[in-house]
Amino acid sequence: MATKAYLKTESGDQIDCMFNPAELTISKSNSWQGGEAKGKNAPELRFQSGQSATLTLSLTFDTTREGKAVTEYTDKLLNLMKVDTALAGADPSRNKARPPWVEFHWGGTKSFKAIVERVQIKYTYFASSGKPLRAKADISLKQWKDEGELPLQNPTSSTPTLHTVHQLRSGETLDRIAATHYGDSTRWRQIAEANGILDPLRLPKGKQLAIPEQGTRRRDGGYA
Repeated sequence: MATKAYLKTESGDQIDCMFNPAELTISKSNSWQGGEAKGKNAPELRFQSGQSATLTLSLTFDTTREGKAVTEYTDKLLNLMKVDTALAGADPSRNKARPPWVEFHWGGTKSFKAIVERVQIKYTYFASSGKPLRAKADISLKQWKDEGELPLQNPTSSTPTLHTVHQLRSGETLDRIAATHYGDSTRWRQIAEANGILDPLRLPKGKQLAIPEQGTRRRDGGYA
């Protein structure tokens, strides 16, 4: 099974993701300043400062099997936008407080320390009683401060985690895709979890699937 992703908060809490994200987007920019350049086509630019990196991702939460409200997970995400007076540096008497920073973890990788800049939650499936059972959360994390960390880094190799991308064609099934990439059709669940696929029988044609690294087979038949 694929390693689940999670958000680790400043207070040490862990918010587990039910499905790994299918893709991550990292953006980073710098500020440069140019003066007048009389008689030239362009001025020489001078570096001013780096801007905070941003990591955006989409997470899927589904509690249809348990029957409990999916808000048990999504409320934790929304709480990351709230001011926490228990954090270091807070002073309620001076109305001084802030929300916590978080780190995104996925297997052996982690992100920079970041604040949750934006959360958008879309509830997509409900019980007959109206209880929400499935949701998609789009999250934007913004770098908290410069600590010399890369946006998404493997602490053991200092390189990002890579995945193969598979373009889904008409008539393909997850078990056949698993057989193609892993030589083992039973590993289709690993691909489903990595891409947030809830119904393996309903695959959108043309979708790009992230195929997680194969890993190594353990003696018990599983994968590390």
